[in-house]
Amino acid sequence: QVQLVESGGGLVQPGGSLRLSCAASGSILSINAMRWYRQAPGKQREWVAVIVSGGSTNYADSVKGRFTISRDNAKNTVYLQMNMLKTEDTAVYYCNVMAVAYGSSRYDVYWGQGTQVTVSS
Repeated sequence: QVQLVESGGGLVQPGGSLRLSCAASGSILSINAMRWYRQAPGKQREWVAVIVSGGSTNYADSVKGRFTISRDNAKNTVYLQMNMLKTEDTAVYYCNVMAVAYGSSRYDVYWGQGTQVTVSS
């Protein structure tokens, strides 16, 4: 099994920055894509950013130029650096990892528990 633990959320003023982390642990054989999603109150969960094993990245238009996704493969950790935060970035942020666990022959998708990000003055 694979467990994901997120950290780094909190309250920040508009224009501020936060850095989210998501560490994967457990019986991990291989990790492919690592993603961040978010869900604002009363809205559907939406995709934010992705980084694949080779390091290529992609972003939702709403965060492009402000957010940066990165990963540390040695630590099985994915990060989301969020700059120039806006009130509309307020949401619970979830990490999502596509991984192969020991004893498995396929990639499965795992979710973190979520971390709250609130942007408010």
